[in-house]
Amino acid sequence: MALPRTIVIAGAGIGGLTAALALAARGFRIVVLEKAERLEEVGAGLQLSPNASRVLVELGLAERLKLRAVVPDAVSIMSARAGGELLRMPLGDAASARAGAPYWVVHRADLQSALAGAVADHPDIDLKLGATFEDVAPHAKGLTVVHRSGTIRRSDLASALIGADGIWSTVRQHLFPEVQPRFSGLIAWRGTLDATQLPKDFTARRVQLWMGPNAHLVAYPIAGGRQLNVVAVLPGTWNRPGWSTPGDPFEVMEAFAAPRWPPTARMLLAAVDSWRKWALFGVPDGCPWSKGPVALLGDAVHAMLPFAAQGAGMAIEDAAMLARHLSLDTAEDTAGITAALTQYGRARQARVRKVQQTARQQGRIYHLGGPFAIARDLVIRALGPERMLARQDWIYGWRP
Repeated sequence: MALPRTIVIAGAGIGGLTAALALAARGFRIVVLEKAERLEEVGAGLQLSPNASRVLVELGLAERLKLRAVVPDAVSIMSARAGGELLRMPLGDAASARAGAPYWVVHRADLQSALAGAVADHPDIDLKLGATFEDVAPHAKGLTVVHRSGTIRRSDLASALIGADGIWSTVRQHLFPEVQPRFSGLIAWRGTLDATQLPKDFTARRVQLWMGPNAHLVAYPIAGGRQLNVVAVLPGTWNRPGWSTPGDPFEVMEAFAAPRWPPTARMLLAAVDSWRKWALFGVPDGCPWSKGPVALLGDAVHAMLPFAAQGAGMAIEDAAMLARHLSLDTAEDTAGITAALTQYGRARQARVRKVQQTARQQGRIYHLGGPFAIARDLVIRALGPERMLARQDWIYGWRP
């Protein structure tokens, strides 16, 4: 008996919605389960380098994003020790020409809205809000995926289940309960501000990366350039789950105190009215990607530190590769589904592990102090803008 052409995706985040569109384009009927009653902002800004934007363009999202995404001209690498800019790495046309796709910075809510709009317009995708994944049971006809909406339990018959439900994934807990997120010892603080609050140089179309002792700071324009997204990463012991806990501005300003941090960086931080914080957790390297006709995607399988700006990018890549390996032909029986999902995991493991390792290494480099910071700054200046951009080719040039 042929399996149903339905695939259930748990989670309507960036990865889950991208996977829904990519799999629907392959001829599947998609059911997306999202426990939230409505889709709303979680987090703030995202950097989408060409490896990710390429997938979104191919899925037809460019028109929906063109008024909200910002194409930064450059990344300014700044040193607290040096008091200013070390190097300006070109992005914009330079990165697009080199990689064949744009480099975007965008508010997470704007990207999610664009994806959700495309999902709503697709006749073969059913997005169920307020639907919490509960259980999955394999049988001869495929899978029965059980979910709950309020007090009502429902089920869907499917050929496969994809867990795109984030770092605290319920699907992963069902498959691999021994795999638990690990706290990194770092806390990210985020805030946004109106671009008119700062001098023009602060709000230019560029990404600012400030490196300093035991902390770093990233800022870039979002919302069509009308707002500035600010993220500060500090060590700490607070490690509650969640993405949007209110934070005390005094803690941030104290961590970026003078004279270790120059006035320009402190002015940027002081302009943020309201801070939110989240503890940075990661999923251990080597987490399995699939088990039978059930697979994981995005943060559920490889949540990583944000120091390579590739968390969303890796989830988007996952979605594209999942659709590349799954087709109506491979979904004729459970053995075919299982083999396709196994191949998907194998195709992703090495690249994702390299990005995870790069993110950890860059985090250590950003937070250097003393003589090590001097050496770091000298190396960055010596490399120069073009060589720094070329070092990103292995990430930006990826194609599914």
